[in-house]
Amino acid sequence: MPSLPPRAALRAGRTTTALLLRPQSHLSFSTSSRTLLPASFSGTSGSFGGPLPSYFQKPRLPANTIVRFVPQQTAWIVERMGKFSRILEPGLAILAPVIDRIAYVKSLKEVAIEIPSQSAITADNVTLELDGVLFTRVFDAYKASYGVEDAEYAISQLAQTTMRSEIGQLTLDHVLKERAALNTNITAAINEAAQAWGVTCLRYEIRDIHAPGAVVEAMHRQVTAERSKRAEILESEGQRQSAINIAEDGEAEAILLKAKATAEGIDAVAASILKGSHGAQGAMSLTVAEKYVEAFSKLAKESTAVVVPGNVGDISGMIATGLNVYGKVSEAQAKVLAKQLLPSSSSSEAETVTGTPSEEFANENKGDLKDKVLESFNQVAEKK
Repeated sequence: MPSLPPRAALRAGRTTTALLLRPQSHLSFSTSSRTLLPASFSGTSGSFGGPLPSYFQKPRLPANTIVRFVPQQTAWIVERMGKFSRILEPGLAILAPVIDRIAYVKSLKEVAIEIPSQSAITADNVTLELDGVLFTRVFDAYKASYGVEDAEYAISQLAQTTMRSEIGQLTLDHVLKERAALNTNITAAINEAAQAWGVTCLRYEIRDIHAPGAVVEAMHRQVTAERSKRAEILESEGQRQSAINIAEDGEAEAILLKAKATAEGIDAVAASILKGSHGAQGAMSLTVAEKYVEAFSKLAKESTAVVVPGNVGDISGMIATGLNVYGKVSEAQAKVLAKQLLPSSSSSEAETVTGTPSEEFANENKGDLKDKVLESFNQVAEKK
């Protein structure tokens, strides 16, 4: 191998020495949340199957160009020689060269933070997969910059733990029915811890709730059974109402037939009495006495307080009282019949004796009926 000239060898030695003495910039490391991510988060997508959350995407800080324009709804935190100096408001801002540095940029707008899907166990031991959206806003740029390393990341983790805690206190049915109350409780718990970070949680919305397949099938069966139960109840109520209507129609018809039969019986009794049948009068007397005794026998079976006569134990006295009532009714009927027959009898006597045999027979019948009525009237008067 040919040897190098002395000058070339000297130049090569100086170059090697310079390379060895040069600081190795590629050996430096950073502790930011972006550089500490595992290899699965490299690039624009990671284990989330899509774009990285906003708290993993750090914007570049604006450089100190002495004159800067701060955008609306934005707060810039300025540090002078490593110490907090001031907060730049929207508009024109003048920075001191070299010693001033824009350390943090905070947006004062409402920010939507996507909460990744997570598992939670309900009070009745059902595992659910839930995700949601959290809406926050920075109200104190100083606390949001120096109170916590990464406010959005901290709030996201707090939302997940709070969601697990709240769902663990409810059953599956309450989780499905009381989403609004669950969102309110999660928002209140986040605001209680986020006040020290200069961030307020405006609202939290549970987006999707995924239950195991077996639980979903059981819920479907439950809904089907409930609807079948309602259908059977409605059908049975319809049949019951139909039966009631049919029974009411039958009862009305029975009442009508009974009323007709009663009316016919009364007409028959009245006709017998008007014809002067002694057997009909005796039957009526016996019927009145039986009804009187039967009415008092029913009083002992009921718990109603009633006023009864003093001779309840005397059956013969009760029968005599019933017959006395019938006698009074018969007396009134006899008087009415007498008034009706007396004018007719006087007019018949004033007529001429000469007449047809049928007219004479009718006059004799009327006279006999009058005598019978007067005789019954006298008998009732004597008994009285």
